[in-house]
Amino acid sequence: MEPVPPISLADDFKADSSYIEHAPVHKRFKSLEERQKALDDALAIDPGVGVWSLPAIQMYLVTLVVCCCSGDSGFDGTVMGGINAMEQYQRYFGMNGKGSSTSIVFGIYTIGSLSGTIPASYLPDKFGRRLSMFFANLVLIVGAVLTANATSRNMFLVGRWLTGVGSGCAGASAKSYLAEVSPAKSRGAYMGFLNSFYYVGQMAATGMMVSTGNYNNDYSWRLPLYIQVVPAAFNVLFIFFCPESPRWLCSVGKSDQARSILAKYHSQTSDPNSPLINLEMEEIEEKIEIEGADKRWWDFRPLFRTPSDRYRIYMVILIGKNFHTTCFDESSNTGIFTGTFGQLSGNGMITYFLPILLGNAGITSQSRKLTLNFVNSVTSYAGALAGSFTVDKFGRRKNLLFSTMTITVILAIATGLLSQEGNAARSNAGITFIFLFMVVQALYPAEVLGYQARAKGLAFLNICSQAATLINTFGLPVALEKLTWKGKFFSFISEKEIA
Repeated sequence: MEPVPPISLADDFKADSSYIEHAPVHKRFKSLEERQKALDDALAIDPGVGVWSLPAIQMYLVTLVVCCCSGDSGFDGTVMGGINAMEQYQRYFGMNGKGSSTSIVFGIYTIGSLSGTIPASYLPDKFGRRLSMFFANLVLIVGAVLTANATSRNMFLVGRWLTGVGSGCAGASAKSYLAEVSPAKSRGAYMGFLNSFYYVGQMAATGMMVSTGNYNNDYSWRLPLYIQVVPAAFNVLFIFFCPESPRWLCSVGKSDQARSILAKYHSQTSDPNSPLINLEMEEIEEKIEIEGADKRWWDFRPLFRTPSDRYRIYMVILIGKNFHTTCFDESSNTGIFTGTFGQLSGNGMITYFLPILLGNAGITSQSRKLTLNFVNSVTSYAGALAGSFTVDKFGRRKNLLFSTMTITVILAIATGLLSQEGNAARSNAGITFIFLFMVVQALYPAEVLGYQARAKGLAFLNICSQAATLINTFGLPVALEKLTWKGKFFSFISEKEIA
């Protein structure tokens, strides 16, 4: 067996055996024990900020501002599922909720998010995480306003494309930023909260459509689209009151400023020369090559440079839920197969087309469809919170394996229960298991990739997950129109077993 590389002191995540095999090597420490002892000694002197201290409360407010980007993604990615079920919207644009005409409406958002990978790989490293979030949310606001005021299908599609560009770029910047500014000892909870905030946006979108769906005019679907502006505007207004990423500051030669920020938010004594801050700065400066590939936005070689890097990118392509539930940090390797199979395992179908599935299961009332769509958002949020606050206790791999196996069983049960058409009791039970699927699907957050590869890794992840989402958004409406929806469930069970 190869020697065990050490875990990252600056990030202080619990490591499992798979992580240790692929962890980055630190020049100063020769073994895991040495690094752990150094960290323990530093924490004994400086245990970090208190939970209810002023710096901690300020950090909570910073997190709330950043989480608006995740809320953006949840709102924007979910709102069309409910609107697509509204007869008012279907009449206005001459659609029926299924088929190729619906595919382009859902797919154009995904294409926009794919387009956003270019600025997402360039802006955060060039201009900083805050400025990247600011400009991305401005684009999102323009797209939301265009969509809400659309008088033609083409205008609607342009707005949805811009919304996708802004949401994708803002989300990638937010994940990089919060991973780099949050205290190491509680970073798992911070990142989990960011991930789970997707469902806050989802709940806001689906919840308000329960009410607006009863309107007999165009505001039934226009009003939710206007509300897309709110989280993005909140981020735009307050993001520059938040500190810049210490790691980005180090990468542009502003180490003193980075040290001051770390001291304020990570040290109990606010001492920039605290042993804990010295350890964090040492690791940050070692990992950053100021003239390296992070300065060349087109250079993706750091993602494939070493066996460890290739392993992480391999993980990016496959395991996790999707891009909005994944964040990157250098100390864990367990989660970055996060795009393809996560998107193809059924969550996309439920997120975008749950009202159609409910209709196929025998529920014809528009109001009940929208209500159950909202209930699904609430239960999904519960699962996301459960994953956020248990991942540090049980580890990434255990959460992943438990979630994947449970999802496979739930999909199989749901398919069986819904196999007989016209059976109300079985249909209701099957719908319950669909909701349980989304609870478990939300349990797994992941953190990977070093600083130099973080922005590019998030962009690469976005490419993978959005490419898989194109299959959902372009293929599923046609499939739901041409094939039996139970056949789609069987295909998702197979994909989840492979994942």
